[in-house]
Amino acid sequence: MDMEKHISAIVADHREYFRSGATQDISWRLSQLRKLKEAVLLHEKELEQALYEDLGRAPLEAYFCDIGSLILEINETIRGLRKWARPETHFSGFHCFPSVITKVYKKPYGVTLIISPFNFPILLSLGVLTASIAGGNTAVIKASSKSEHCTELLKRLISETFPPEYVTVIDGGHDAADLCLAQRFDKIFYTGSPKVGIHVMEEAAKNLTPVALELGGETGNWCVVRKDADLKDAARKIAFFKILNSGQICININQVAVAEEVAEDFLRELKDAFTAQITSDAVSNPEYPRLITKAAYNKCSDTAEQYRDRILYGGFGNADTLKYSPTIIYPVEITEEIVQRELFSPLLPIVPFKDSEIDRLLDTIERRERGLALYLFTKDIAWAKKTMMRMQFGGGCINEVCMHMMVKGVPFNGVSHSGMGAYHGEWGFREFTHPSAVLIGSSFGNLPLREHPYSGALKEKLIRLFER
Repeated sequence: MDMEKHISAIVADHREYFRSGATQDISWRLSQLRKLKEAVLLHEKELEQALYEDLGRAPLEAYFCDIGSLILEINETIRGLRKWARPETHFSGFHCFPSVITKVYKKPYGVTLIISPFNFPILLSLGVLTASIAGGNTAVIKASSKSEHCTELLKRLISETFPPEYVTVIDGGHDAADLCLAQRFDKIFYTGSPKVGIHVMEEAAKNLTPVALELGGETGNWCVVRKDADLKDAARKIAFFKILNSGQICININQVAVAEEVAEDFLRELKDAFTAQITSDAVSNPEYPRLITKAAYNKCSDTAEQYRDRILYGGFGNADTLKYSPTIIYPVEITEEIVQRELFSPLLPIVPFKDSEIDRLLDTIERRERGLALYLFTKDIAWAKKTMMRMQFGGGCINEVCMHMMVKGVPFNGVSHSGMGAYHGEWGFREFTHPSAVLIGSSFGNLPLREHPYSGALKEKLIRLFER
């Protein structure tokens, strides 16, 4: 059977399984979530090894970023699902009398497609699957061909845990993804680049399929360090985040804007922080992750060479191991090309600005595509809060990095070119269900207010009273 027929058969089997009603029961969904958690724990060491083979992740980093975060996500969903799925009861209003009760049911979409990326191949596939299961859907996961060890393990883990008509993993490259998109799904969840996100939307539009998109910041996620910031603290956190997964994170800091009044002090602290955390020879450090492919390594290396005369730290790599050192590039003008695209690498361009011209800096950032994240370092919390409320981006932190995505009960999402839709916890359940309002009618005590004829003073008074 060729790939197109194979995928078509999978979708048909999923649709029949969904129509059987097997996924509707909340207790059954909870049992599937528990099975998923057990499978993850059972394969924990294998998952850590696969993440090392694909991305060079140290075991603890693999657990922290993918496995542990996934377990927390499943736990939160198990604890909250019954409450989230409970139908809401609403008063219909006197204008609907005597049918005064309306229910809102949280219904599954049906057969869902999850297209997951290479950078967090476990969390961003099984984490999204958690939301799909909670919503009562079936799921086809198109896993990344770049993280091949994780994809192979995912296929085995899922096949051992769930029947193929309920959850299926498909591997392959862009051709396989396009064959999936050619099928009629009921919901599509894609994580990746804005460019591919546009393609996903175009294909989904042919069937009017709703989509959720979690995308990287097209013109980068900014970090702003003002002159009153705690420079040592800021540098320490920024260095940690840039080292993590070798910068291959959708919410990672793409560029830092630092007040020129403290730029030299900040750069010194940043160099010290990189060295303290990963040593001055990160490329030889076994805990330092690698770039995913030779093409990704070459893109990183070639970009660094263009700014060779401005590299203050790092700027070297190993083409055999695909590791490239954390690299500070300074100074960089805000108009330069390197700070107008997502880098997805350990390169870190630094843009100096006058602290008194902070509004001008933010205006320039606002005029570009909306990022997935924004990070501010300052002691002026009132200013920071106002800025966070005013700017358009997915999510962010004040005097911290990345931890907002690990907070339970809050959404993770982008806006415009950085995405649409939201998930994590109850937000994921909402993303994979659609609300359906159902009025419960009564055949007793009906008043003829809505019926012709519309003449009569009492009828007019009552209608105008009830609909005021």
